[in-house]
Amino acid sequence: MEQSFSQRMGLKPVKNIIQEGSMDDDLRSSLWNVVYTKIWVRSMASPQIDFQPFIDDIWIYFFKYTVDQAPKINNNALGTIKTYFFSCKWNEVYDFIQFIANNFPWDPVVQDFMQSCNYILSRELSAYQFVGKRIEPITSKREIAEIEQALNVSIRFTHHLDKALELLANKKAPDYTNSIKESISAVEAMCKLITGSSKVTLGDALRQIESKLGVLHPALKSAFNSLYGYTSDAEGIRHGTLGKSGLDVADAKFMLIACSAFINYLVAKAEKAGIKLDAIPNVGSSALSVLSQAAFKTFWRKSGKPARPYMERLIYFSLLIFPSTGPLL
Repeated sequence: MEQSFSQRMGLKPVKNIIQEGSMDDDLRSSLWNVVYTKIWVRSMASPQIDFQPFIDDIWIYFFKYTVDQAPKINNNALGTIKTYFFSCKWNEVYDFIQFIANNFPWDPVVQDFMQSCNYILSRELSAYQFVGKRIEPITSKREIAEIEQALNVSIRFTHHLDKALELLANKKAPDYTNSIKESISAVEAMCKLITGSSKVTLGDALRQIESKLGVLHPALKSAFNSLYGYTSDAEGIRHGTLGKSGLDVADAKFMLIACSAFINYLVAKAEKAGIKLDAIPNVGSSALSVLSQAAFKTFWRKSGKPARPYMERLIYFSLLIFPSTGPLL
């Protein structure tokens, strides 16, 4: 799913993609489906569960309504609760599902309910989950700010981090493996930009970058060398996954946050060293130009047209005029 114009232009903040302080319709509807199937339908189908006292508890202790107005199970109790669920504020939805977890009388159902909620919360990129029987934040405002800051900086030089977020945010077909690959590639691109070398790997760039930025903390450099090694080895991330990947949203979100923080660290170190990133040519442009030139030559030969020297010269001329896009032919 392609990011919208608003997302790409930064008009839809990361905090709305990773749902912190908000809840979209997909998340709300999916949580209602869990409430309905795991609590309502299961209770109605089980003779072991006396459901009416729980309805009374919702009415008295959650809604704070008078007990004499509590609806009966077969008297539109479900409709009343559903109307509230879809009209209340985002935080009140979390209040309601936490109330269920702490007050529903049958623990096996509660455990299944919380597990199902956490699956939905993870899939829909909520910043909250059940921890025990409480809804707790699992993505902090600071982590979201790290991503937004890194996006604002890196988008001028590389689209890798933007792509990582796009792949993670695609709820219909999330691609966690390639999201991780794009996150680490964003760090690699920033290192190449600072070192001025388009051919180094991240491992080599981390060694070279100290000559530009000064000594990196050994533990920090070791940590990112380890992360790079992980993406090179685990699940075939950097070289194409063979078979089904075991990576999930937690892996992809961790890598997005970690790589965003490291990009911000590199930018801060570069500024301290007096390096103006805006003044550095994008090292990816020449590579793209060569690729475009090679692609054009291949197309020209496959078309069966004879090689013509003036066409070669035209290609190189267009490279001089449009170095960031290659030959526009």
